[in-house]
Amino acid sequence: MKQVVQNYRTGELRVIEAPVPAVKRGFVLVRNVNSFISVGTEKLMIDLARKSLIGKAMARPDLVKRVIDKVKTEGILEAYRQAMNRLDDLVPLGYSCAGDVVEVGVGVNEFKVGDRVACFGSGFASHAEYVAVPKNLCAKIPEGVDYESASLAAIGAIALHGVRLANLTLGERVVVIGLGLLGQISVQILKAQGCKVFGVDIDEEKVALAKEHGLDEGITTAQDVKSAVENFTGGVGADAVIITASTKSNEPIELASEIAREKARIVAVGLVGLNIPRKIFFEKELDFVVSRGAGPGIFDENFEIKGNDYPLPYVRWTEQRNMEAFLELVAQGKVRLDKIITHRYDINDALKAYDMILGKTKEKYIGIVLSYGEGEKKIERKVIIAKRVEKSPKGKVNVGIIGAGLFARTTLLPVISKMQDVVLRGVSTTTGASGRHAAEKFGFEYCTTNYEEILSDGSIDAVIIATRHNLHAKLVIEAMERGKDVFVEKPLAISEEELRNICSAWREAQVRVMVGFNRRFSPLCVEAKKLLGDAPLVINYRVNAGYIEKEHWVHGEQGGGRIIGEVCHFVDLIQYFTDAYPVKVYAEAISGNTGKYLSEDNVAINIKMSDGSVGNIVYVANGDKAFPRERIEIFGNGAVCVIDNFRELYYTKDGKSKKRRTFGVSWGYKEEFETFFKAIKEGRELPVDFEGYVYTTLATIRMVQSLKESRALEVNIDALI
Repeated sequence: MKQVVQNYRTGELRVIEAPVPAVKRGFVLVRNVNSFISVGTEKLMIDLARKSLIGKAMARPDLVKRVIDKVKTEGILEAYRQAMNRLDDLVPLGYSCAGDVVEVGVGVNEFKVGDRVACFGSGFASHAEYVAVPKNLCAKIPEGVDYESASLAAIGAIALHGVRLANLTLGERVVVIGLGLLGQISVQILKAQGCKVFGVDIDEEKVALAKEHGLDEGITTAQDVKSAVENFTGGVGADAVIITASTKSNEPIELASEIAREKARIVAVGLVGLNIPRKIFFEKELDFVVSRGAGPGIFDENFEIKGNDYPLPYVRWTEQRNMEAFLELVAQGKVRLDKIITHRYDINDALKAYDMILGKTKEKYIGIVLSYGEGEKKIERKVIIAKRVEKSPKGKVNVGIIGAGLFARTTLLPVISKMQDVVLRGVSTTTGASGRHAAEKFGFEYCTTNYEEILSDGSIDAVIIATRHNLHAKLVIEAMERGKDVFVEKPLAISEEELRNICSAWREAQVRVMVGFNRRFSPLCVEAKKLLGDAPLVINYRVNAGYIEKEHWVHGEQGGGRIIGEVCHFVDLIQYFTDAYPVKVYAEAISGNTGKYLSEDNVAINIKMSDGSVGNIVYVANGDKAFPRERIEIFGNGAVCVIDNFRELYYTKDGKSKKRRTFGVSWGYKEEFETFFKAIKEGRELPVDFEGYVYTTLATIRMVQSLKESRALEVNIDALI
């Protein structure tokens, strides 16, 4: 399928051929007929992407702070590598479209194949031939409303929400500042609500067009706006002012405060300067609000992604219901869009539209629509990037990867793609653009949004699984059943039932399975193990993990929590140093008024090992990320060994000390994959036995249980293996 994307690092705009996106639970697949270019928002995104690194840094000082913290803790090279990989991403453009439902995901009962729908959402309702959209961001198109008009539903909902925030009653007098796209629609909504409307814009033609749409009076900013509004309101001032202009200037909000009556309402819908002139706001006691998108539900993952609607008696107008209401206004003829849509382009000519937006062609425009045609199109979920080599050279390992999110793109694939003994066959993602970018950047032969393509590819020897945690067990089992060797990012499983199912499948398949516990392969850890010897050890492992907001997927059903999702790393490393398995665990979390911090993210854990060793893990989220992340202190055999943030190793014995410092952070990713691929090439067993992974995973599951039951729990895998 064709899709419009922009490379965030370079700013380059492209129309690419991408696989049709997968349909997840709660989503619908829509074949677009039209999508609408939101000129203000998209131009802002394009301009930001085209800025230099310094320009991007000035625009996002919050991200710059993160980079600085990473430089302090991990070194400048690692910080630079991570930053460049994060920037190098394809961003889908567009967030408002309309088309026909062609597939319905599990859990969707509100829509069926064949329904005409309007769609909303950045990253979902994109400029693409097919889009996968959550059900709560879709609205059925009423009879009599064409696809072009319906493609403005998201923009219309934004305008409608701004009007709602003004809390207007019949007959009130309202001023709209800015008569572009949002302003033209706002004028018509206000008239439908029975208001008298005055409009202001810098462009006489836009004022004239607004009058065609019902504007009672309007002038340009070159005229005496204050005097004209006084005449329009009988000297009282506007009951409400809605700012739909787009400018960095503070003039719109200053003007709004001057023309508003006492105790009036001012709503900022457009992107304008927000330096509030306190004196006049104080004297008139003005109400002011910045409108947030299309209404309640925006930015709420429970509503937008998980499909949990708000009860209508308590939240009458969600972003979805605002879309529906706007489309009804269009169906009733109370909002006309024919003169707002000034330009139309086929998807193949989409870059011409952006040339116009960026000023490369001198044309006036308001609304720009992309078209995709209404005929049947083949749903193709695989795109060939490079010509397929049917048989790889001898000694090569053919690899497919399922999941190419941020961690895979910034950490795993940069390492794997440089290995001489690896052939990258296919990459599977749920969204087409991300898969296409990963395939092009790292040299895969094809990209797909159907992971079955990877599992059924007979040329692939090993599958790398780097999805969200809740999919690991399912995909590991399916890969093993296909006879593939498996590398899965941690954790192996997030529940005991999943772990039991994996063990059962492994007994049948007997393939190689490696879990992404990279730290045991770090050169510093390997050296420390040689220095310490085999006696029972006492290990203190401190992890300054950093805060993750409660709404993050790691905490939910997709992640399983941070103990299962990340503490497993540190359990595995303790197993590596001791050559033993955990037999008993006890976990204690902070309590009392923890504020924004989850108690289970701030824990002290004690582990008794089968060889008599003791491990203590202190895992905290309530520290400062500018402080080094990890420190390991190991005591045994009359010696002390310290690994500080995988950059320094200190060893002391018999009064003598030695120190080793690496140039960058030595996490062990390269050595981990070298070990995995070497075992496959040479037909050998992996150095980490599968039983060890089962112990690690079950230990973290027992830790979570220990927190709930406030007691020590045994770790026994006899019922699993």
